[in-house]
Amino acid sequence: MTPDDQDRQEDNETSCIFCRIVAGELPAEVVHRSDHTLAFRDINPAAPVHVLVVPRQHVENAAALGAEHAEVVTAMLAAAREVAEAEGIGLPDRGYRLVFNVGPDALNSVPHLHLHVIGGRAMTWPPG
Repeated sequence: MTPDDQDRQEDNETSCIFCRIVAGELPAEVVHRSDHTLAFRDINPAAPVHVLVVPRQHVENAAALGAEHAEVVTAMLAAAREVAEAEGIGLPDRGYRLVFNVGPDALNSVPHLHLHVIGGRAMTWPPG
């Protein structure tokens, strides 16, 4: 990482709303914590259960992921499963949707990787 890249990363982390939530600077209804992730309720839920799982490390979005992020992605998926189970939607007779949005066409409004855990009602297809 070049010094310019490091400066941009630090700027992202100080201005990023999800980084500020992870740091405890902004409030959120946290439902799960791990060494690599934080999960909290979406402020504009699309379903009865709508939780965001974010890595503690700032990563802009899923398009920025590389092999070096394998542990982060694995931790996010494990956290999503644990959230689904805790919320009662991870049971065999229930179900949930996991969504990564990338870019403006997908309505990605916060440039910090996050995984939506959505459930608590029957889903339709295709989405959006």
